[in-house]
Amino acid sequence: MKTDKTWIVTRHPGAVEFLAQLGFEGEVVAHLDVRALRSGDRVVGTIPLQIAAQLIQRGIRYWHLCVPLTPADRGRELSAERLAELCAQVRCYNVQECLLQPTTM
Repeated sequence: MKTDKTWIVTRHPGAVEFLAQLGFEGEVVAHLDVRALRSGDRVVGTIPLQIAAQLIQRGIRYWHLCVPLTPADRGRELSAERLAELCAQVRCYNVQECLLQPTTM
């Protein structure tokens, strides 16, 4: 019997710990191989929008780790405690790709 899988996409140990405190546990990967995912799986982390749109189109749920970084926090490794202090949240987004057509003038 197939079991839906959770994929946590991050290179940051603090993010993994923070997500675990919120109840998100699964396979942690620094890079998401979209071919390994199946309909019903879920992805948690931060990925490019075009990848999120592909996942959603395939029936894979996506939760985005939203971190309102301060300028001082940019480029630093953040602990789970610091992510909580920054009021990081996990939010579900439904991303749909829309192709922009050039207009003629």
